[in-house]
Amino acid sequence: MPDEKEFIALLNQHQKIVYKVCNLYMDQHADREDLFQEITLQAWKAYGNFRGDAKFSTWLYRVALNTAITFFRKEKRQPDIYATDQVPDNHENSHDPIEEQVKAMYAAIGNLSKIDKAIVMLYLDDYDYKEIGEMMGITANNVAVKMNRIKTRLKEETQKNEANYNYQTRWN
Repeated sequence: MPDEKEFIALLNQHQKIVYKVCNLYMDQHADREDLFQEITLQAWKAYGNFRGDAKFSTWLYRVALNTAITFFRKEKRQPDIYATDQVPDNHENSHDPIEEQVKAMYAAIGNLSKIDKAIVMLYLDDYDYKEIGEMMGITANNVAVKMNRIKTRLKEETQKNEANYNYQTRWN
C-alpha cells in the first residue's frame, strides 16, 4: 500500500507541474479544476507502481501529460489557452517589436498539436531531450527531430502571425 502522506507531500511540492499541464490543455477554469482532480486521481492510482527510477517530477509530468491527453480526447475539447486574444495587451497601440513577436509566438503555439504543445512546454521548462523523451514515452532522438520540426513551424507561423498583426495594426 502506497504511503498517502508521502504522496500528498510530493504532490504538494510539485503541484506547479500539474497546474502547467492543466493550463496548457484547458481554457476554462472549471475544466482546469476537473483535469487537476483527474491528474491527482491518476497519479495516486499509479503511485504504487512508482519505482523511483526517475525523479518524482519527471514521473508526475508523464502522468499529468498522459492524463491530460486522454481527458482531452474523451471530452473532445479544443484548447485555446494560447489564442492571441488571451495574451495580455497592455498597450493597444504599441508597436513594440518584442510584444508583437510574443503575441505571434503564443498564436503559433496555440496551433500546435497536443503532443507538440507538451514538448514545447517541457523544453521551455529546461528539460533536456532525454528527460522529455522519458516523460513522453519516446526516444531522445525522436524528441530532437520533433523539436526541429516544431521550431521550424513556430518560426513560420510566428512570421505569418506577426505580419498579420502588423497589417491589422496599421489599418486600425
